[in-house]
Amino acid sequence: MDNSNPQAEVVGVRKNGDGDIVQLKLDNGQVVDYKTAQQMVQNQEIKNLNVFRGRDHDLHLRSNADGDPSNNLDNLPGF
Repeated sequence: MDNSNPQAEVVGVRKNGDGDIVQLKLDNGQVVDYKTAQQMVQNQEIKNLNVFRGRDHDLHLRSNADGDPSNNLDNLPGF
């Protein structure tokens, strides 16, 4: 993705049978897997998300805290 483009925003998620997010749909229509999304967030290509290391020592995505639970990843519509 060209860094001169505006940052993408996540508009939907796809979960596996365990309820874990496995793909994210961006507002430009692109669908990316979870690991790719993590890399894109670290490259500042997706806005309103951050990557953190959980208690399991793995990297995870989460929405930036803004007090609005409706835009949390788990609450976004499926696709």
